[in-house]
Amino acid sequence: MEYKDKIGFIGLGNMGKPMAKNLEQAGVPLYVYNRTPEKMNDFSEKSIPCNDIYSLVKECDIIFTMLTNDDAVHAVYETILSMEIAGKLFVDMSTISQEASKAISETTKLKGASFIDAPVAGSTQPAKDGTLIFMVGGDETDEKRVLPYLEIMGKEVKYMGANGQGVNAKLCINYYLSILYQGMAETVLFAEKMGISREDMMSIINESASGSGASKVKTAMIIKDEYPAAFSIDLMLKDVKLAVEAGAQYPLTDSVLKTYQGAKDAGFATYDVMSIIPFMEDKNPN
Repeated sequence: MEYKDKIGFIGLGNMGKPMAKNLEQAGVPLYVYNRTPEKMNDFSEKSIPCNDIYSLVKECDIIFTMLTNDDAVHAVYETILSMEIAGKLFVDMSTISQEASKAISETTKLKGASFIDAPVAGSTQPAKDGTLIFMVGGDETDEKRVLPYLEIMGKEVKYMGANGQGVNAKLCINYYLSILYQGMAETVLFAEKMGISREDMMSIINESASGSGASKVKTAMIIKDEYPAAFSIDLMLKDVKLAVEAGAQYPLTDSVLKTYQGAKDAGFATYDVMSIIPFMEDKNPN
């Protein structure tokens, strides 16, 4: 397939890099930028690394951003919004607050450009496999324009409605995951207390109705008791806090907030979310 749009991708972290790689491998004309230049090295053969955001935005028709939090997104779009950007389409795939997303959307439109929020469900492995789920908020015409590129990076694109609704859907699914992961961690620890191994317990979970993609992808690290970050404690805590700010206040809310905050404070911030297991066991992360 021949792609006419020039695509920019800002943010080559654990999620962004494999997503951008999928675009590159599909033959999309791709420009990339990352604050840490070394992360662009893998793109120098087929794509165009840019020295700054200005250079990338100037050349591109559609610009994807995949960043860590509100502050990072605001910083990038502050630069973008200082430019002439009329006619360009910006797609933010970060998990940020609805307020931040709507504010950037409104300011972008005042500059004659378009903006949609399109956060993803899925962690690093689905990002590599191109099996993410996109939740899109914005003008439906813009969603259709960007759809061919989202379909390269994901297995499903859900149009949620106006700007901010993609972000809202993302907060909901991550709130659910925060509960699911804590429940799985507590179950594994309870099973061990009852003399049942992690291998056996995870096998029972995965082969029963309670199994899911979320449980299966975490099985290996739970059994090995090793937690390299696919989705870090820090990021999960950020998303739980965003959910609370958006109105999540239910019987389990305080529990998950206390768990992930406690794990971060205990030194597990950069480890995977399932490091709440050693945190609950009061193990030192180092």
